This record gives sequence, C-alpha cells and structure tokens, in this order.
Amino acid sequence: MKSLIEDLKKHEFKNVYLLFGEETYLKNQYKNKLKNALIPEGDTMNLNIYSGKGIDVKEVIDQAETMPFFGERRLILIEDSGFFKNASPELADYMKTVPAETYIVFVESEVDKRGKLYKAVKSAGRPVEFARQDEKTLMRWILGILKSERKNITQDTMQLFLEKTGTDMENISQELEKLICYTMGRDVITKDDVEAIGTNRTVNKIFDMINAIAGRQQARALSLYYDLLALKEPPMRILFLIARQFNLLYQVKELLEQGYDINTIASKTGLQSFIARNYVRQAGAFTKEKLKEAVEDCVDSEEAVKTGQINDRMSVELLIVKYSAK
Repeated sequence: MKSLIEDLKKHEFKNVYLLFGEETYLKNQYKNKLKNALIPEGDTMNLNIYSGKGIDVKEVIDQAETMPFFGERRLILIEDSGFFKNASPELADYMKTVPAETYIVFVESEVDKRGKLYKAVKSAGRPVEFARQDEKTLMRWILGILKSERKNITQDTMQLFLEKTGTDMENISQELEKLICYTMGRDVITKDDVEAIGTNRTVNKIFDMINAIAGRQQARALSLYYDLLALKEPPMRILFLIARQFNLLYQVKELLEQGYDINTIASKTGLQSFIARNYVRQAGAFTKEKLKEAVEDCVDSEEAVKTGQINDRMSVELLIVKYSAK
C-alpha cells in the first residue's frame, strides 16, 4: 500500500493496478483516489467500467487500444471479474503492451497469486493487497477521524466500540458516523454512547448469549435467543454460531493451559487481540471438559434435528438451558 500512496503523492502511475483483498473499504477508497487522479471528474468519454463475471476480454483490449478522446488518459476499471482465478492467456499477455496513455485498474476480492495474470500485473504494474487491519491500525484510524471532529475517547471505550463493530472498516465507518452524530455538542464519547448506538449484529448477540450462559444467566441467554429468532435468524444458523463460539473457547482454554499469552492466542486462533481477551475471560467460566462436551452436544443437536428427532428451535433452546443452568 505504501507504494500506491507514493504513486498518488508523486502523481507517477503504473499502467496497470490490481487492488485486492478482504478490506473492501480501503479498496474502494484507493480505487476512487486512482480514478480521480487519472482522469478529470465527469470525463465519461475516457472511462470504461466493467463489472462482474462474463466480461468480454476482446472488448476490454479493444477499449484499451482506443486513444483518449480530448484527454491525456483513458481509464479502464474492472471490478469483481474473477479474471485472477480463471483468466484468458490473451489478457495476461496484453499486460506487457498496454499503451502509455491507457490505465487499467482491477478491483478484486480474491486472486490466485500463482496465476499468469497476477504475475503479468506484478511484472508490468502494481498489485496492492488490502488485508484486514490490526487493532492498533484501526485505533489510530478511528482516533484520527475523532480528532478531526474534536472528539475524545478512552482506550476502554474504544475497545468496547471495536467489540461491537468488528474489524470491517466499512462497518466501523458507518457506526462511527452514528456515534459522532449522537454525541453532537459534546467532546467526550462514553461507553454509554457506544452502547446506545451499538449495532445489533448477530455475532454480537451470540457472544452476549454465551456470556450469559457462562454467567449462568439463563433468563438473559434465552431472551437473547428469542431476540435472534425475532430477527429471522434460522435456529440452525444460531446453533452453528454457538458451536463455533464453544469451539473457539475450547481452543483458547487449551492454549491458556499450555501457557501462551494473549498475543500468541490471538495469532493461533486468528482472532484480533482485543477479541481474544474477551474469549480468555469467557473461557474462565468453563472447564476444558465442559467446553468439549458443549461442542459435542452442538454436533449431536444438529444430528437430532436432521434425523427428525426434535425440531430446530427446541434443540437450540434445550442446549442453552443445559449450559446456563446454575
């Protein structure tokens, strides 16, 4: 990403760019920055946009060979094409001969780095990967936005905010906008503010439900389950997410017993460190044996539903009742 930032800063561009990876927010930000830097706003004559599967490679090449119309550059923007999973050799070969006045920007979710097209772009242009950002990077980014709005936030409140939003920058951006509007007229953002505007994401409710189960708060655990049903979440999806939570807690418990610290646990489980801390806290409410039993019960519950021994809603309810009993 540093190389791309440098290109934009110096206004010196490669003829081919590939923006890829999980972080959609950053991909879109830099796609727009490239677009605005390469052609004037409103220049539709020199902008060709292709999106989705089934794009005609020959048409793309024909457009790339067309001289700009009363302008310096032609920009071809190709999004979610799937070319980097199954590309034609013709397109890969063309990367070597893109005209000096033509710029091609690919925006993709997944790429095969072993593929011919990826290697061709790497050789002739600049591939830029946008991965999920780590906790420190997200915090710096959020603080920058809040500072520009003259808002202050403590680290504990920031962590609560991230726990509720997750690490997707698009979601964070939307929730941050709500938070700024909600606290208009005040300098300090509090935990109560975060709770007040907090997203009702399913994963958050599942995590809260496991918290309630761990605290043997049966009424709250069941209430959260009924909330999820009211949100039209299928019981079998809820069961899958409960099983996933218990399985993660089991992994965390094992790693704790092996003496690993928070950062190592986060790395080994694929969790962000601030989320791993919550799992460590939750895992403390269960023995390793109980967590293993819970995972096995989730598998058995799924099998019982599939074989018609019990309905899906009741299956999950009984599981919650069992593990939240005092």
